[in-house]
Amino acid sequence: MSTHHTGNSVSPWLRIFLPFAAGYFLSYLLRNVNAVIAPELTRELGVSATDLGLLTSAYLFAFGAFQLPLGILLDRYGPRRVESTLLLLTAAGAALFAVGRNIAELTLARALIGLGVSACLMASFKAFSLWFPIQRLASLNAAIMAAGALGALTASTPLGWVLPLIGWRGAFYGLAGLALLAALLIFTTPDKPADAAAAGNSETLAEQLRGVGQVFTSSKFWRFAPQTALITGGFMAMQGLWAVPWLMNFSGLTRAASAFHLLLTGIGMLTGFVLIATFVTRLAARGIHPERILTLGMGGGIAATLLIVVDGASTQLLWFIMGMVFSVGNLSYALLSGQFPPQMSGRVNTALNLLAFVGAFVIQWGFGAAVDAFTASGQTQRDAYHLTYAWLLGLQAASYAWFVGCRKTVAIS
Repeated sequence: MSTHHTGNSVSPWLRIFLPFAAGYFLSYLLRNVNAVIAPELTRELGVSATDLGLLTSAYLFAFGAFQLPLGILLDRYGPRRVESTLLLLTAAGAALFAVGRNIAELTLARALIGLGVSACLMASFKAFSLWFPIQRLASLNAAIMAAGALGALTASTPLGWVLPLIGWRGAFYGLAGLALLAALLIFTTPDKPADAAAAGNSETLAEQLRGVGQVFTSSKFWRFAPQTALITGGFMAMQGLWAVPWLMNFSGLTRAASAFHLLLTGIGMLTGFVLIATFVTRLAARGIHPERILTLGMGGGIAATLLIVVDGASTQLLWFIMGMVFSVGNLSYALLSGQFPPQMSGRVNTALNLLAFVGAFVIQWGFGAAVDAFTASGQTQRDAYHLTYAWLLGLQAASYAWFVGCRKTVAIS
């Protein structure tokens, strides 16, 4: 892989990183916004927990369903054109959500938003692989995730402050405008370097499709897949919707207090991403491989979740810790893509991202369905939430055991 000239100038950082960071900030804000407006949606539309889970997870379904074609498009046409075009769909979806009057309209709008932002992270990863040397990718990937964490922060207490002033519909009108601005910023970034363009465009469509098959038949991919689907996907599902209802129904907190817990989780994520971006390359130079950081972080996340499920989830520090340790999950992308040829980076990253969003979609919808089912069977609302989260934690622990157990049979170089 060519290292590409970046020099010591800040120009590549400003011209490449910042526009893509703006897009991912918006993506994460839109992913989590329904967690804070859930009470308004429930009150105004009279929806059940199952309906709310389906409505919100439509974003994840559309996002995940487009990951494989997205990988081919990114490798073929480059991140600038693909992401800027898709963000126009985000703007349309946000505007439609703002005027939606029923579950069907809001679900369609939510799906359109998910499709529109489906490239925000993967396009960033692809752009970095084209413009920066491979040894900087883990650090840059973490930095872009920090921008997403800022979006998650914005979709917590700050959004809660704004809602009484402009309402949830006004918030979505504003988000539509931000999507148009992000599309313009990304469209005006430079095209990929000529040497990288030649590598990416030399494959035929049939060869690109065969490359997708190579990813999905690789034992290296399937070592990461279960953990990514259940732990990363589960964290996304909780942060994106069920954390606030969990805290309100299980811990008895107010909406404001619950949103503050979500704010702390976002701060924890941001802290983790900044630490990774700052230190992962230095630690690797000292013999501490990113895989070790990933393994410790995922284990720490499981432990923090266990304490949350056991102690009533009211401890603010635990939600901060959970956000911080789960932030290491993004290292999976750099670790896995490094095991494949550089021209396949778009397909490798989107294949893994597909599993994350399939997991998030199933868990976000299934969590609500499980709560309703436990309640219908005679459990209290509090016990229904408790049992559902406990089941999720058990699945996450099993996927972590698989990842650790495959260490010797599927080595990461």
